[in-house]
This record gives sequence, structure tokens and C-alpha cells, in this order.
Amino acid sequence: MTLPRAAMAALTVMLAAAPAFAQISREQALEAVYPGATIRAEQIFLTPAQQKLVLTRADADVPTAHYARYVATRDGKVVGYAYIDTHTVRTKRESLLISLDEKGQVRRIDVTAFFEPLEYKASDAWLRQYRDKALTDDVAINRAIRPIAGATLTARATNDAVRRVLAIDEVLRTGAAR
Repeated sequence: MTLPRAAMAALTVMLAAAPAFAQISREQALEAVYPGATIRAEQIFLTPAQQKLVLTRADADVPTAHYARYVATRDGKVVGYAYIDTHTVRTKRESLLISLDEKGQVRRIDVTAFFEPLEYKASDAWLRQYRDKALTDDVAINRAIRPIAGATLTARATNDAVRRVLAIDEVLRTGAAR
């Protein structure tokens, strides 16, 4: 079946204007990171003291006290936590699923929604450089993390999100500033 030229042009314009979503759902990403684990969704509400501590440790804004967290368990033992971090890149939103191991190190980052133009989206290869990283001063652009040519705002927003999630996880695991 072929579409008339005008219909094809209209479809092309509509697809180009449509928001770009990731190719993987949260459920698929969680299953890939924690195969065979039981996944439980939680809603986290940080206290003002916890928000302040996260801000200090992450050196990144904490725009909300509310976060979605997934707890992965296998045989009754926690094998990891995953957090959704939604933030603005340039003028539009991005949502990342940042999955950590039981010690609080990054296992994987999945882009679950990205509304900026696709040329600003971080590649999977770029996101993989966060693997096995814990919250240290080296988790920074131009230190352990390479910049993205032509997508500086994406790199900065992603790095802030990773640092924020690592700090949230550390604060929650240690029970700091309740």
C-alpha cells in the first residue's frame, strides 16, 4: 500500500513533531537489570532535612521531595534499587530510570522518556560510562564522565540526575537526617 505524496508528507511532519520516547519500558529495563528478581514499587518522600543533605552530597538541585523507587529482591534479599528521575534538559522533560546495585553503585541508566529533539539524546554507550560508579567527586563531566559534543545540556542534566539519585539512595540506606 502506498500513501499519496501529501499524506506521506503530513505523516512525516507529525512523526517529527511527536515526542521521542525510549524504546524500552520501565518493566523491561527492570527485568534486564535484575533478572528473576521480584520488583516492588515504592513512593519516596524526602524530609526537608533529607533534601538538604541530598543537595549537599549531590551538588545538584533537588527539585522535588517525591521520587518513585523500585526495590529488587531475590530470595528475600535486596539486590538493588532503581529510581525514576524526571527533570528538564533544555526546555523539555527527560525521565531516566537509574538502577543501582545493593551497595549503591550504578548498574544501568535507561531513558524512559525524552521530549527534546533526538539529536540531544544521550547514547547508550555514553550512559554506560556511569556503570559501577558510586557518589564521588569523579562522577562529573570532564572528570570520569566524558562530555557529549553538541548536547552539553543533556550531559549536565544526566550527570545531575545520577548524582542526585546516588545521594538519595545513600541518604535512605544510611537513615541519615530523618
